[in-house]
Formats: sequence, structure tokens, C-alpha cells
Amino acid sequence: MVEDDKEQFYGREVILFRDDHSFECDLRPGVIKLDNNRYQCSRCATKFDHQSGLLPRNEAYCRNCIQLGRISSLVNLGTISEPNKFKKGVDYLAWQGQLTNAQQRCSRNIIESINQQNNRLLWAVTGAGKTEMLFEGVAHALKLGHRVCIASPRVDVCIELFPRLQAAFPGLEIVLLHGKTEMKYRYCQLTICTTHQLLRFQEAFDLLIVDEVDAFPLAGDGALHFAIHKARKLRGTTIYLTATPDQKLLNDVKNGDLSVSYLPRRFHGFELPEIMVKLSFGWEKKINKGYLFPVLRRFLQLQKSNKRRFLIFVPRIRQLPLIHNAISKKFPELKIETVHSKDPQRHEKVQLMRSGEVDGLLTTTILERGVTLPKIDILIIGSDDNIYSSAALVQIAGRAGRSKERPDGNVWAACEVRTKQINTAIAQIKKMNRMKVED
Repeated sequence: MVEDDKEQFYGREVILFRDDHSFECDLRPGVIKLDNNRYQCSRCATKFDHQSGLLPRNEAYCRNCIQLGRISSLVNLGTISEPNKFKKGVDYLAWQGQLTNAQQRCSRNIIESINQQNNRLLWAVTGAGKTEMLFEGVAHALKLGHRVCIASPRVDVCIELFPRLQAAFPGLEIVLLHGKTEMKYRYCQLTICTTHQLLRFQEAFDLLIVDEVDAFPLAGDGALHFAIHKARKLRGTTIYLTATPDQKLLNDVKNGDLSVSYLPRRFHGFELPEIMVKLSFGWEKKINKGYLFPVLRRFLQLQKSNKRRFLIFVPRIRQLPLIHNAISKKFPELKIETVHSKDPQRHEKVQLMRSGEVDGLLTTTILERGVTLPKIDILIIGSDDNIYSSAALVQIAGRAGRSKERPDGNVWAACEVRTKQINTAIAQIKKMNRMKVED
């Protein structure tokens, strides 16, 4: 085996056909047969019955992780233990920014967890500068010769992180992995990837950082949580990042199984923008007839008058063209694009917003987190819809006020009923704003 081929197997599971024995690596069956015609996938640990993954000759395959390449009882997974073939003592960090005292405290906590090989939750409000707080910890791990991964359940988050890490560590080779990337996998010291891509790894990373740990599709997905545990070395460190931790993380902190660092203020020191509820009865009927409802019209008039850019969130993809058409008739001078999860141009449209070429985006919850757009206001249409959890509402509100120049963006929630989720989100933001910042 040539060395370049061998590197593909370092801490990574590669699909090999059963009769291929030329690779010097550890092998295990792709699918294991259990009792009573049940099977288990070795890559994602999903258990399934024979009928849900039936192949000829009594063979079976896993449907759960098929988007990463079909795993079946006809193949093996080959891997070579991670050798950490990296230079030690090299300082790749070139970032010249300055952390606040509170950010520096969290950064030191991360380094302590790396040294002690324990796990930590970094509970920081949206816009707290979580990425910058990671830099010193990542640099410390790289100096030790560790292999590092930063993972997120959201493709958009990974795409935004990649150039920021490239700029902070210019001399370091970094690979970006997600379902739509054109970049090929290569063995290197720092990986940025979606949590789905972690299913390809086996005890590869000494430091695994999971950003937006409470976000869809990671939240509630047992296979992806299995991927996190599988991808990190047994004697390694996992850092969980979120502004809205779920009950499992909170219980782990309470039980002493997880260390925690709090940061209740944004990097510029200002509080989170609070959600303002705007009752909007019959808003959907008006939109279906091609009219703007009063709250939306007032919001857009303010944006136009004050020359402020904006994000407008809607519950359903089908509502986007209706609202876009209604806005275009009343405010033809506003340049607005629609963005959703199935939009093949969504990354290009976000870039248009980032560069100031459009005034606003109409979007679904695909942009609820991970995208930083300075000096914007937010309108959440149908905020009482069950698509918006309290965590989602907090994250959406966190898109506003993310710049020093304008740290107090407006967040309006248009709804017919003030739901428990809305009240919980408002209470959580107020609670974080009341918390004392520790230096």
C-alpha cells in the first residue's frame, strides 16, 4: 500500500469489498447479523430488520447512513489507528484579535479541559464570539500534535467557519467536509465537517468541538450522537458549544459529568436584543390574497426609512413566494431574495446579503443559526407555529445586534397567539441578560 493510500485509513473507516485483503488495516463487517433476523450497521449503529434493508441472497444493507455510501453485509470497514503524524510544537495561530476578560476565561477553561482530557459545555449567548474563543485552545492542541475536528450539524455553519479558521491558522492545512463540498478528503491535522461526516471516523480526534450541538438534525438523532462518541479518541476531549443547551446537557452538568463555562454577554458587551411580540390576526389569509398584513408593512416601512437590512423568517417554504410577491408589489424598490433548505443557490444568496447587494432575505429556519450578518433587524412571521421551538426563537433573535456599530437590532415576533415557546424564549433571553459576567 502506498503511503498516500494508507493515510486515507488513519482514524477513518473506509468501505472495502469482502474479497479485498490487500490492505494492511483492521477489518470489521459493515453490517452485523443479530438475533431474530435483526441487523446492526457498524458505521452508524442503527438496528434494523431484514425487510427494511433487503438484498439478494439473504444479504442486508443500512438505509440510515446510505448517503455516505452503502454499507451492507457484503462489505467490510477498514481502518488504521490514528498515528498523529503531525509536527509538535508548531504555533500556527496568526489571529491578532483581543479577547475580553470573560472570553479569555472561557478560552483558558477549554485549554484546561484539553490538558485534563475531560469534556466541557461552553454555554455562550449568540454573538458571544465563540469561534474566537476556540482559537487558543485549538492552537494549544495543535502544538501538542493532536488531531482536531470542529463539527456542526449545519452545512451553513461549516461553510462560514472554514474561511475564518483559514485566516486564523494560515500555515495549517484544513479540510472541509460536507455532503455538497467539492473538496476531497485528505489526511490533515484540522478537519471542519458536518456531524454526518463524523460517521466516517473511528477514534480519530484528540479534540472534537461540536458547534450548535442542540441544532437539527443532531438534536434527537441517536446515530449522530453515536458518531460524536465514535469519532473522538477514548482519551480525548469534546467541547460542546451552544447558546441553548438541551436537557441532556443540562443534566450532565448538574450530575458533574460535564464541566461548564458560561458567557452571558456578547463580544461587544451589550445585552441580547429582546423579542417584541406583535399580534397579527389573520396574517396568512391576507398573504394568500396577495396583501401585506399591518405588522409586516410597518416593519418594512421602518427598514426602508432607516435604510436597515433585515431577515424575515416564515414557517413554511410554500409561503416564501406568496410573501415575496406581496412585498414586491408594495415595496418594489427593496431588493429581496428567498432562501430555504432546498434552494441550490442559498449560499450564493447569503453572500449577496453579506456583501450588501440585497436589502433583505425571506427565509425559513435554515438561517436560524450559524450565519453572521451585521446591523440587521429580524421579523419572525407566524412565530406561534410549532416549527419554532423556544431554542429556535432564541437563535433567530440572536441574528440581530451582532456588530459594535449597531448592537441593539430589533426583533419582532408576529403571531396570533402568544405560545409557551415564545414566552420561554423571552424569559431565557431576559435571564441571560440578567446574569452577571464573570471575568
